[in-house]
Amino acid sequence: MKKRLLALSMAAIMVAGSLTACGEQPAQPADPAAQEPAAAEPATGSDDAAQNELDTTVQAAEVGEDTGKVLNIYCWNEEFKSRLTDHYPGYTEVDATHGTIGDVQVVWNITPSENNAYQNNLDETLLKQADAAADDKIDMFLVEADYALKYVDTDYTMAVTDLGIDLSELSDQYDYTQKIMTDSNGLLKGVSWQGCPAGLIYNREIAKQVFGTDDPAEVQTHLSDWAAYNAAAAEIKAAGYYMTATVNDSFRVYSNNVSTKWVEGGKINIDANIKAWVDDTKAQLDAGQIASTAALWSDDWSKGFYPDGKVFCYFGPAWLIDFCMAGRNDDGSLNTASVAGNGGWAVCEGPQGFFWGGTWIAAATGTDNAQLVADIMRKLTVDDAIMTDIAKNDSDFVNNKSVIETLKTDDSFGDELLGGQNAIAVLAAGADSINLSKLTSYDQGCNEEFQAAMKNYFDGNATYEEALEQFYTAIGEKYPELDTSH
Repeated sequence: MKKRLLALSMAAIMVAGSLTACGEQPAQPADPAAQEPAAAEPATGSDDAAQNELDTTVQAAEVGEDTGKVLNIYCWNEEFKSRLTDHYPGYTEVDATHGTIGDVQVVWNITPSENNAYQNNLDETLLKQADAAADDKIDMFLVEADYALKYVDTDYTMAVTDLGIDLSELSDQYDYTQKIMTDSNGLLKGVSWQGCPAGLIYNREIAKQVFGTDDPAEVQTHLSDWAAYNAAAAEIKAAGYYMTATVNDSFRVYSNNVSTKWVEGGKINIDANIKAWVDDTKAQLDAGQIASTAALWSDDWSKGFYPDGKVFCYFGPAWLIDFCMAGRNDDGSLNTASVAGNGGWAVCEGPQGFFWGGTWIAAATGTDNAQLVADIMRKLTVDDAIMTDIAKNDSDFVNNKSVIETLKTDDSFGDELLGGQNAIAVLAAGADSINLSKLTSYDQGCNEEFQAAMKNYFDGNATYEEALEQFYTAIGEKYPELDTSH
């Protein structure tokens, strides 16, 4: 069945906790009335046991010669542009929005994510793709994990095999990075150069005071599961510090490790691990072990980046450490006023493995540069030498198991923001265990609305039952097709 963008627009959800898509909301097609009726939830949210399984029997297609003279790339910031500019052989930069690869002009359409502007712009352009002039067609675009499903199960994205890429070429990539971009027919619709397995990032000085050591292996013994973590929170508080900056810091760890789906048979379901987050967080907040009920990315959240914030830990992947924790000044020099600028953080696995974020390259149906798109995908997500350079020069945890295995034992690969620690081995430990079998296209909306409702409970403005009612009401308004009875 042909699936139009409208079919998944209902599944696009707010992204208030994501780094690169911070503040995004669901995008709506420019002319909903002209589109086909919305389809049911994609297979990635169904109860089919084989859902989202990559079909490895599909053979790479023969791809004709490229005829396009313009390569149009849609994205929301400079991240992917810098990867292509710095690492793709033969790319020449012309100006901030133009470059060349051979005789092909590269045009960057960069629309910031705020107020959902990126998705709105992308959606409106995709809806016109079939009738657009050759030089105006989107050739490739970038998506994030939090809303990838919106585009994966539509005809607007091409299977990588239709670009001539054999799946065997991608065998060194982490499984979860492919599951996110696999449609209901088992076709892979995009690839990424990065993996985002995450860990517990802790303040070395506080660890020394409370646990007598800042060694990651030793600190991990105090944080190895939620019972140990909750006990450690009491010790941290007794020493005059906060365990986390906000109530939301630990949410992704819990929500990445659920045993049931947010939506089961069209009905909202609250997993026991989500309820455990509420109970554990409320207990810690009441005990003064959490600094605030503020949102992620707020000033209250980032106070712990500095010593006076007195925050013991944050949960996050490599990009959080290197790009968000105030470790460097704008000129690249160390910000010695911050904890990171003094090498004051370290990473351990924490109570449970999880992931956060990621950016994927998708080919737009209708591209007249299929071979070039495929070559960019190969170079930036498969080539060992290029991926090693990306890891070393851009501090990405790259989506290549062989490269990661080499970097794990590379003594020169220490991070000065982590006091010289090479955190690759710690982060890699959880990468293979990331399980997306409970993923649905409604997850982001449910996660965000649940946190918003529970803030009222945490702030003492509602009972848990009242906050829960607020959640169900919000979900009913956002997704009227779902059964919110309980």
